[in-house]
Amino acid sequence: MVEIRRHLHMHPELSFQEVKTAAYIAGYYRDLGIEVEENVGGNGVVATIHGGLPGKTVALRADFDALPIQDEKDVPYRSTVPGVMHACGHDGHTAALLVLAKTLHTNRAQLKGKIVCIHQHAEEYAPGGAKSMIEGGCLKGVDVIFGTHLWASEPLGKIQYKEGPMMAAADRFTISIQGKGGHGAQPHKTKDSVVIASQIVVNLQQVVSRRVDPVHPAVVTVGSFKAENAFNVIGDTAELVGTVRTFQEDVRSQIEEEIRKVVAGVCSMWDAEYEYNFDRGYPAVVNDPEITSYFKKAAEKVDGVSSVEESELQMGGEDFSYYLQHVKGTFFFTGANPNGTEPAPPHHHPRFDFDERAMLLAAKTLYRAAADYQSED
Repeated sequence: MVEIRRHLHMHPELSFQEVKTAAYIAGYYRDLGIEVEENVGGNGVVATIHGGLPGKTVALRADFDALPIQDEKDVPYRSTVPGVMHACGHDGHTAALLVLAKTLHTNRAQLKGKIVCIHQHAEEYAPGGAKSMIEGGCLKGVDVIFGTHLWASEPLGKIQYKEGPMMAAADRFTISIQGKGGHGAQPHKTKDSVVIASQIVVNLQQVVSRRVDPVHPAVVTVGSFKAENAFNVIGDTAELVGTVRTFQEDVRSQIEEEIRKVVAGVCSMWDAEYEYNFDRGYPAVVNDPEITSYFKKAAEKVDGVSSVEESELQMGGEDFSYYLQHVKGTFFFTGANPNGTEPAPPHHHPRFDFDERAMLLAAKTLYRAAADYQSED
């Protein structure tokens, strides 16, 4: 697993560009004599292991795309691609599933049913790879699906699960303000797009605090503010870009409309024009309660797992959510803090890394979940 992970870490590819990575994965399966299908929904790879005993079909998913971040770690396996690195653990997900698949194939005579290994491209960038892989048939005949994320904020040995909503829907909004530019010394002759956009930013902070039911978690964040950059110029235009995170579809729709009202109201007051776009990203990850209950009991049996705990709600997004809209399943976190009890660089950080021993625990936990599900009548 370490060898595979480090190879992938040194040769990362961005979302929708993972041609060599996909070929590497497919080649690994072909060399083992495992049935493999390439170009599923894009760069996706699906391998199927046929057990020697009757049973159900269980899917296991790992993603394999990287991020546009410069690797700043001082390690022998540092990324060799300028400006691109595996800063979220997807290389570890892939290595864990590949070696698990090899082990299952070696022992397939004692294996029940079928194991479908879904190697997904483009998790990091919407519209993502899950949706297109599903459209490409990766879930055909699948009864249940399991997936994990190496979680560098939690210690090695900890497994985190959650019934129902676990990770948020991740949406993006863009607001473009058309004012009237002019000289910075004569603001009365302009429609100041910076002031208008600033008022919108401030008013958006009240959407969650005063419009959304406080028992429903939600986030509205403006992450980008672009306008004229000269000190003595009032620019014609300004642009705001941000994200919305929710767990309930009705709250998601409510916030989309509340943002529209704020923008329309502020721009009307200043007699300015605007464009507003709300782009829906991944839906919320909602784990099946029954399958998650099975999973919790299975994870407690895994050698090396020291604790199995309920996760807090996570505002990060994950397109594993699309799989869960089609088949029962659960998504869980595998603790992988490389620094033991000390805080580690977070996911998507230039110095992100994880404890490679977590890959083995992830693989063993995925196997235990699949095996226990097969044992259910």
